[in-house]
Amino acid sequence: MTVTIPTLGYTDLRRLMDLQLGDEKHTPSATSTLDVLWVLYDRILRIDPDHTDDPDRDRFVLSKGHGPMAYYAVLAAKRFFDVETLRSFGRYDSPLGYHPDRNLVPGVEISSGSLGHGLGIAVGMALGLRARHSPARVFCLVGDAELDEGSNHEAIAFAGRARLDNLTVVAVDNQSSSHGWPGGLAARFSLEAWSSATVDGRDHAALGRAFEIEHVGRPRAVVAVVESKA
Repeated sequence: MTVTIPTLGYTDLRRLMDLQLGDEKHTPSATSTLDVLWVLYDRILRIDPDHTDDPDRDRFVLSKGHGPMAYYAVLAAKRFFDVETLRSFGRYDSPLGYHPDRNLVPGVEISSGSLGHGLGIAVGMALGLRARHSPARVFCLVGDAELDEGSNHEAIAFAGRARLDNLTVVAVDNQSSSHGWPGGLAARFSLEAWSSATVDGRDHAALGRAFEIEHVGRPRAVVAVVESKA
């Protein structure tokens, strides 16, 4: 007898997030990324949950690793692991910790949560993939506040000068950075020779178009503006 597993979609994500209980959920950080994550995994990323070790898969790097409930919900919806695993979120014996662990969660490329190091790792991945002429692309999700970290300034400057056009950064902007950016966050990337755009972080069509624009010879930055954390 064949068992048909129902297809899960965007409207299921809130329910999947509600399955994850615990005291350190960082709910605003999680919900701010929900739409971006869904558009990436539903429309953009070339990743097969049955072949997560494919050397030419696209890489997704979650630099904003705290509050990963939305990330886990999307991975479960896309069948990287069983939905029932979500119920174990945060338990001592669960693979789903308060920060994602690449050794425990299928589909997770880096163990993250220490803000400011994900973009540097993504730049290294993009360099390595280019060196071996892989068609794979690297997508890195950062928060606006973590871009205050000096390591990100270095990564942004280097990626522009190295012309890493297999790299896309999506910066979820919920207005939580300490100082903000003159001219807006996208201007920070444009200054370093990136192709950049600012879109509504809840508008799936706008996000999809922003991710699909060609940017030959330049890394791409998409600033996804969502409601203020405050």
